[in-house]
Amino acid sequence: MPVRDEVMRLDAAGLGAELGERATLVQFSSAFCQPCRATRRTLAEVAAMVEGVAHVEIDAEARLGLVRALGISATPTVLVLDAAGRVVRRAAGQPRKADVIAALGAAV
Repeated sequence: MPVRDEVMRLDAAGLGAELGERATLVQFSSAFCQPCRATRRTLAEVAAMVEGVAHVEIDAEARLGLVRALGISATPTVLVLDAAGRVVRRAAGQPRKADVIAALGAAV
């Protein structure tokens, strides 16, 4: 469940998955979203390359309360969380691997 501070923060219970030790890539997807599949591959590759980074994929249709709380309006949407679960970057659409790696720099 998201907790509202000055900065949006998510925890493992709210996501339904463990956060990464250094950062977490949270992907909101939907079943028929073609760019979501490519995004899944990209984020999984980056998470495998960078130690302490986790990739969590969330089915937007199944988690409408969380989608609304975070203002997610399109899939794929990717949130980059720091180790404390604070949202440090957000992007809609299919990301490039280089952009994801650069965004992780803000989180770690």
